[in-house]
Amino acid sequence: MIHSPYLVHHLLAPREGDADRVALIDGPRWVSYHAFSQLATRCAASLAAHGLSPGDRVAIVLPKSIEECWAILGVSLAAGVFVPVNSVLRAHQIRHIVEDCGARMVICSSALFEAISEALAGLEHLTILRAEAIAGDAAITSDAATAAASARRDLAIGEDLAAILYTSGSTGLPKGVMLSHRNLLAGSRIVVNYLGITDQDRILSLLPFSFDYGLNQLLTAIQQRAVTVLFSFQLGDEIVRAISDHAITGLAGVPTIWAILTKASPLLRHTRLPTLRYITNSGGAVPTETVRRLREMLADTRIFLMYGLTEAFRSTYLPPDEIDRRPMSIGKAIPECEVFAVTPDGRRARPGEPGILVHRGPTVSLGYWSRPEDTATVLRPHPFRSAAQGGEIVCYSGDLVVEDEEGFFSFVGRADAMIKSSGYRISPTEVEEVLMATGAFRQVAVIGLPDPLAGQKVHAVAVPLEKEAGVHDILQSISHRLPAFMMPRMIELVDALPTTPNGKLDYPLLAQQRSKHAPA
Repeated sequence: MIHSPYLVHHLLAPREGDADRVALIDGPRWVSYHAFSQLATRCAASLAAHGLSPGDRVAIVLPKSIEECWAILGVSLAAGVFVPVNSVLRAHQIRHIVEDCGARMVICSSALFEAISEALAGLEHLTILRAEAIAGDAAITSDAATAAASARRDLAIGEDLAAILYTSGSTGLPKGVMLSHRNLLAGSRIVVNYLGITDQDRILSLLPFSFDYGLNQLLTAIQQRAVTVLFSFQLGDEIVRAISDHAITGLAGVPTIWAILTKASPLLRHTRLPTLRYITNSGGAVPTETVRRLREMLADTRIFLMYGLTEAFRSTYLPPDEIDRRPMSIGKAIPECEVFAVTPDGRRARPGEPGILVHRGPTVSLGYWSRPEDTATVLRPHPFRSAAQGGEIVCYSGDLVVEDEEGFFSFVGRADAMIKSSGYRISPTEVEEVLMATGAFRQVAVIGLPDPLAGQKVHAVAVPLEKEAGVHDILQSISHRLPAFMMPRMIELVDALPTTPNGKLDYPLLAQQRSKHAPA
């Protein structure tokens, strides 16, 4: 038995009680940890039989399901590199990922097989496998699968590449972030530490596994032998019912999910959720008004506000006891990591002085797949520690933060998303906070649009709670909260804001769509 896991699939090493311990619930289906391990082992054997070599990339294009879970662990067990692909992506997006990472194999469902085959037509040396065929292959006996998987179980070491997760930037096509086994296991270990996850937890999995935040939920649950409930939703009330029906203890989300729950889920106000021990947020700042509503509706639930980026996983978290004192803070560094801010001229930022957040620790990724120049802009030598002092490669996030006198950080905004108007640098997040505090909106996104006089103008795009929202009155009501240069020239009302496949607000798309129609 492996007592100290150093590869992702070691998390599934047999433990006493696995046969009776529920691992995954997927609608009416469920599997035990023993069955989960067997399915991953069968997958590894099938991949080896189809010629997978150690280090080969395997794209997994499956909806959130039991199959997607065992495929991820199975690829790792086969000494391959798993590349989870969100199945809601368009054909050209899936092709870009598969082609960019040089995938040797693709695992998809029978329902998606025809569409995937068409999307990937012409790519050489590519084998497309159906998940159903892997699970039901009679030619692979249990003994044969175990033997084939055991032969590959320890072919890698912790520093080797385990996964590639594709993430969108401010420009260009998505880039593949390379994560080692040690990166992923460190992230799991650290989160288990500060969230206190145990084998008694039942975690509701809403986020895609192509998102590092969603993948971490799965790995932390496996590490602790918790239950993972796989769930897709359209309405906030569906999330509330799932929490109640499955006695969920932990829920991770992005700001969009909290907006849905607090503004568009009437059931939440009338449903007690006594089992819900904690909720966590990452993927963007949660407006203070939304946090207040969550505190009101989930009075017995601990709220962890966090900040992270795929290139370094998770950087900070705010302990729940600090929320009332610091509602705009993203907290301090997660365990085992160091976080600090660096000014444009290379100094360590003083308290109250904006700087780029820099992350040091075991979750710093290996960089971008086949993009050494992009990697060099994000992963750099430690600016203040020499190699002789234990200095190593650190991650420059590209996000502006401010540290206070007590070491707590607040998010200012993306360095490349800051609005510059009439010589002023404006944080979209700050304007969004003021607009959300009016109580008139479900969601708000603030962007900078071209302006012939000011350079950029502040433009708000909002989802109103009432169709008859009086924009003029709202602008008047916030004029005392914002200086004139930060005031939105316009509040554009829409039915919904665009999101990325990971559920984050798609600011680049918003700006691109509206810039086309902006006056010259």
